[in-house]
Amino acid sequence: MGPVTNPERNPQVLDCTSGGRATVELITPRDVPLGGPRAMTVRRTLPSRSRSLIGAWCFLDHYGPDDVAETGGMKVAPHPHIGLQTVSWLFTGEIEHRDSAGNHAIVRPGEVNLMTGGRGISHSEISSDDHPVLRGAQLWTALPDSARDTEPRFDHYVPPEITGEGWAVRVFLGSLLGSTSPVETFTPLLGAELLLEAGATLSFALDPAFEHGVLVDTGGVAVRVDGGILPSGGEATMVVKDVLAYTAPGAMTMTVQANESTRLLLLGGPPFGESIVMWWNFIGRTHEEIVEARDAWQAAITDASSGAVVPDSQLVSASQFGTVLGDHLPPIPAPPLPNLRLRSRR
Repeated sequence: MGPVTNPERNPQVLDCTSGGRATVELITPRDVPLGGPRAMTVRRTLPSRSRSLIGAWCFLDHYGPDDVAETGGMKVAPHPHIGLQTVSWLFTGEIEHRDSAGNHAIVRPGEVNLMTGGRGISHSEISSDDHPVLRGAQLWTALPDSARDTEPRFDHYVPPEITGEGWAVRVFLGSLLGSTSPVETFTPLLGAELLLEAGATLSFALDPAFEHGVLVDTGGVAVRVDGGILPSGGEATMVVKDVLAYTAPGAMTMTVQANESTRLLLLGGPPFGESIVMWWNFIGRTHEEIVEARDAWQAAITDASSGAVVPDSQLVSASQFGTVLGDHLPPIPAPPLPNLRLRSRR
């Protein structure tokens, strides 16, 4: 979806190292304008200054409710990715996806769309004017070193709804409450949407090897984790709208209690265990990899005689990023690299 291109005017350069600190954190979002006729804004919680990853989850934009007629919606032209998977999850609205692997799909609420960038892919995403309110989340997962040069691909899955007293859950990645997603990931991951009525309580088992994140879309929820290295019966942490709560590995059980009608995303995975360099739409391991990917994209979209960006994406076909067929918006140029060497830290 639209936010996947991370087009901040001055995108942060992040040296990212994952690790399981024995803490619980509340991560407050920062507003990032995505551009468009009236500059739609998203709320970004990953990466943040306090935490770069939760498992392999390395990027989380949360947006809406957005009035498409007012903001112009999302019109994200072809742009590149390497070394990651994008995960699109809508609450309301509809978005058209096209990519250079030949995939054309409509992103709808309750249906996960996962695009593997691998060695290189480009894609575009355009919101539908037929659905006036856009709301959802755009996430990335970092590919481990063993898989980051894999072939690009696209997966679509409609998870069944699991229900109980006052709650409903859809598991789009990994396993929870007896439901398992068939979508392939390259590290163990958990991704689920939880809906709770006011006053409802839901407890569920966790993988103690995982760290977890709870993002509240609407309402508010009290979160408590117990067992393993953590004391039983500990105090709950209140998590309000738009905030991401992080819990460290070691918990055996999580309990969430809604103080009002609440929708949230639950994310998880074992600490990633690798340092990454994340800049613009690229995830690599070294400064040289990022520079090489940026140069390859710029060469693919630039007319050699004039130095101008090509009028459509057709000239991208010979590069590692391919051509987004059926999309004739000018591709997005990469921003200038910062005047420093990008380094990963362990």
